[in-house]
Amino acid sequence: MNVGDTLPPLEIPVTRTLIVAGAIASRDYQDVHHDAALAQEKGSPDIFMNILTTNGLVGRYITDHLGPRAVLRKVAIRLGAPNYPGDTMTLTGTVTAVSGTAVAGTLVAGTVVEIRVVGANGIGHHVTGTVTAEVPA
Repeated sequence: MNVGDTLPPLEIPVTRTLIVAGAIASRDYQDVHHDAALAQEKGSPDIFMNILTTNGLVGRYITDHLGPRAVLRKVAIRLGAPNYPGDTMTLTGTVTAVSGTAVAGTLVAGTVVEIRVVGANGIGHHVTGTVTAEVPA
């Protein structure tokens, strides 16, 4: 893994179930994440995904690539276009820094990697940010 390498994209169908389940799992009971009529009263065309669900999906994207034992040291994300039901969010990543060593292209324990992540949907960029992760011993 080298600076400039890209991670394979991950397509996530944004379903009503994913949005509501993510809100419940993160104990975010704001009506805009589960009640379409109330979301519309507040000016949104439908319910939309909360930041905690997005944060979890970004973490999953990184650990899917680095392995389940990777330790997320820092996740700094910013939301943009909402994720509405029926859309697809595609996560992509680019390695921006590697500190440590790699043997034959494989990261060794203790290596820290910084990855720039973008999650785009049909409206635009839903999430942008940087994840710093460590490959465990």
